Amino acid sequence: MLDTLITEFDRGLRTLFAPAHSARPHPDHQVAEAELSQEEKQHALGLMRVNHCGEVCAQALYQGQALTARDPAAREALRHAAFEEVEHLAWTEQRIRELGGRPSLFNPLWYTGSLAIGVAAGMLGDKWNLGFLEETEHQVGAHLQSHLSELPSQDARSRAIVAQMHEDELKHADMAHAFGAAKLPAPVRGMMKLSARLMTSTSYRA
Repeated sequence: MLDTLITEFDRGLRTLFAPAHSARPHPDHQVAEAELSQEEKQHALGLMRVNHCGEVCAQALYQGQALTARDPAAREALRHAAFEEVEHLAWTEQRIRELGGRPSLFNPLWYTGSLAIGVAAGMLGDKWNLGFLEETEHQVGAHLQSHLSELPSQDARSRAIVAQMHEDELKHADMAHAFGAAKLPAPVRGMMKLSARLMTSTSYRA
């Protein structure tokens, strides 16, 4: 147990403070940079910072869930989702830098809160654990879809990243459902949406 805690603590530090790496090519690696006005660049930067913060939260959530999952298959599903979220971290972090910005200053706070939620979800049992995963991915998918409509039409690099992330998130939701995810009660889904709105508003600006 101590070894597991040390490993997860190390993973948390790397998520927050070390550059992430992607096994797959970045979705925008062959897409030309577009001319953006300063206002368009700042808006794209804010949206990509929100997406990066969301991936930080996802890492913490899945790590917490994997720590308390009982079924080895469910634990492996969570770890697989977390692995692809690391790639999303790498893609969004690089794009933030290209747009002249930095990740959100609030990432450590959101990471800690998401880790606690993940641990609590796992303690409720695997079907609820996977239910949190499925609902999270559905909400993130809707959030990414809205970003595709908000990003400047000529910002093909950011759009390529968000489109691939959207595809991956829906696959994670389908995977959780296939493993027996329970549908979360409406009040819980509502609280998750409120938390996401708060994260979005703070990370967009800082």
